[in-house]
Parts: sequence; structure tokens; C-alpha cells
Amino acid sequence: MFSNSCRYGIRAILYIASKQQGDEKTGIKQISKDLDLPTPFLAKILQQLAKQKILKSLKGPHGGFSLLRDPKKITILDIVKTIDGEEIFTNCIIHNTTCSCVDKHKDPCPLHDNYSKVRTELINLFSTTTVHELVINKDTQARINI
Repeated sequence: MFSNSCRYGIRAILYIASKQQGDEKTGIKQISKDLDLPTPFLAKILQQLAKQKILKSLKGPHGGFSLLRDPKKITILDIVKTIDGEEIFTNCIIHNTTCSCVDKHKDPCPLHDNYSKVRTELINLFSTTTVHELVINKDTQARINI
């Protein structure tokens, strides 16, 4: 469903949130090592999140990443939209356009009605699930290796 970039971004945000104490930064090499993710690829993802004001990035020997916003106010939807965009929530599964752009003279695709319901549930789930909720859940931490 999500790109590797998005999955890596979610894991990294949860990792950073779980390690953050005060103004401490977590280095890219440590994140990469602990999550077993490729450093250059992860760096690009984290910079993308920093540009969208979800993370704070500090360069240099004592640099690294930290959350710029309160983890109680960062939703999974924020991360998904930043990395993968909104297309997963707007595009038709079959047609190469948004569902609202499908030719009005044609019937919607065969999955339209069912997927519309699922899409609404996904948006609700991702917009109400915060980084904080996932980090404090010990089962979540074990499942994503943080």
C-alpha cells in the first residue's frame, strides 16, 4: 500500500520519538543501524520530513534529527501525505486519475463503491492515530523494532 520510503519514514519517526529526550538529536547512522535501513535513502526521507516541519535537522558532529512538533500532534496521515502524497486517498484503483476525474459519462470502476468505504476508514484511522500513541504502545515498539 505504501512505498518503501513511506514505511521507512514512519518507522524512523517512531524511532526518533521513542529515543527523544529534551532537545537531544538522534544521528542518521544510529537510526539507520538500529532499524536496518540504508543510510543514504533514509537521509533523503528524513530531509523531506524536515522540509515539511515534522522533523528538525541539525548538521555537524553533534547533529541529527529530532521531532519539531509534539508527537501528540503528528498523525500517521501527516507522514504519509508528506512522503507518498495524497494520491492513495484520491486516486482510483483502476483508472489512472482521481476518482472525481473519471469521465462522468462512464460508470465508476467496479471497485469504486467498496474502495470508497475503505478509503474513508483509512483516512479516519491515519488522521486519528498519532506518533505518541504508537510510541507509548509497547506492542507497537516490539513490532517495528524500536
